[in-house]
Amino acid sequence: MKRRRALAHIAATTFGVGLNAASRGAQAQTQPAAPVQVAAASDLKFALTHIASQFQAETGQAVALRFGSSGQFARQIAYGLPVDLFMSADESYVFGLAKAGLTRAPAGHAGTLDAADLARGTRYATGRIALLIAPGADIRLDPNLNGLKASWQHVTKFALANPEHAPYGRAARQVLVALGLWEMVQPKLVLGENIAQATHFISSGAAQAGLTALSLALAPEVAQPERHVVLPAHLHDPLHQRMVLLKSAGAAADALFRFLQMPAARALMARYGFSSP
Repeated sequence: MKRRRALAHIAATTFGVGLNAASRGAQAQTQPAAPVQVAAASDLKFALTHIASQFQAETGQAVALRFGSSGQFARQIAYGLPVDLFMSADESYVFGLAKAGLTRAPAGHAGTLDAADLARGTRYATGRIALLIAPGADIRLDPNLNGLKASWQHVTKFALANPEHAPYGRAARQVLVALGLWEMVQPKLVLGENIAQATHFISSGAAQAGLTALSLALAPEVAQPERHVVLPAHLHDPLHQRMVLLKSAGAAADALFRFLQMPAARALMARYGFSSP
């Protein structure tokens, strides 16, 4: 008799656990998936927003985008910023995070010998620098900045991203040094914390001109085509841009990582002036 009662108790307990597990499973199915957390270089602001919108429309998976300086993001990630995918404007920051063991290879890669290399991410684009003129500023556009030199007495503010932690700011400084203009420009510099802020200084008229990412100069939200000119690529180190998955990244981040390498995403990047890897 006692044995039958004990067996009945075990059966009832097991059945209750099964019901609770099924209930939790049903709740999990109804709850929306957490957004993929992306930290991205500011030059991607418009292109990546469009791509993420397409990804969400096709998959139903939400994406949370944060834009800023690649160097600042790399430091924040090293100190624990919760990010699934990092898209840097300078691939050296990705290499640094990989060396620190904070990144991982994409899911489904074959073999294990190349896992360390795959944890260094993949190059997704190469960026270009452009001279951008503020609305109403009377400065002639030319790729060697002769028009800027001729009108320099009328310029009170010239915008760049901070070269200390923004890759586009560093490349802009290299351009000005190569053209012999760095000493002339320095007294009138206004520095943005990232390239998007520097671009805002120009488009709002707070600065008469500046050097920015071509991807931002091409965005209809920022400027019209007649207000920018692309500068020769040989004037600065290549802006090779790389993305990588962080250790915390889940399956949805893997899906976005693959989506960003598909022809449709790369075509949209090309519309914003990025060269394909």
